[in-house]
Amino acid sequence: MVERLYKLRFEIFLVVQLAILFGSLIVPARLFESMVLPILYLISISAGILMISKKRIIAWFFVLLFAISAFIFGSSMIYRQESETNVLIRLTIYFVFHFVVTWNIIQQVWKAEYVSKNVVLGLMSGYISLGFLAFFLFMSIELTNPGAFKGILLETEDVNLFSEAILYYSYITLLTIGYGEIVPAIPIAQKAAILVGLVGQFYLVIITAVVVEKYIAHSSFKD
Repeated sequence: MVERLYKLRFEIFLVVQLAILFGSLIVPARLFESMVLPILYLISISAGILMISKKRIIAWFFVLLFAISAFIFGSSMIYRQESETNVLIRLTIYFVFHFVVTWNIIQQVWKAEYVSKNVVLGLMSGYISLGFLAFFLFMSIELTNPGAFKGILLETEDVNLFSEAILYYSYITLLTIGYGEIVPAIPIAQKAAILVGLVGQFYLVIITAVVVEKYIAHSSFKD
């Protein structure tokens, strides 16, 4: 069963990522935030553990870590009742987990001899994962330095709307679009924004270029 799921690891992970990002376009926003999103995060964790399941020690470490996290803090990512310390610990756990999973995805894509469907899906998942990493990074900075990010989208008391705005800013920064509704207001936030923009460009220029080169070489060999 696990072996069958492992073969579909990129498909599963990518579908869950897209559901987290765009599920509120289909499911009513309040229902999505309160009930669907926490479940999707748990599925995302499971899919991520599946992705690194070949590295058993690391996989079991995260299983234990998330079991403890779920027991102490509950199943959803951010609750109004939670203290900032609890939320920060949770964000740190998510950041470390997604960093390991993203690095593993990049390694699998990089080491692939041929560009198959899995490699393309892995390439997409890796890039989307960078956006989630940026989100956890920015949220941690905002929690430890209130007001680190300014903008009209952040002028709300609703935690869900605030986190959605930071998630939006994370991908806008990764894509180097920069509409300007949210801006980093302190040096550490500015450096983090620069880092995210650079990593996004390096991914496109290096990782994607390597995959394209392998595809061209493989196509030429077949011809």
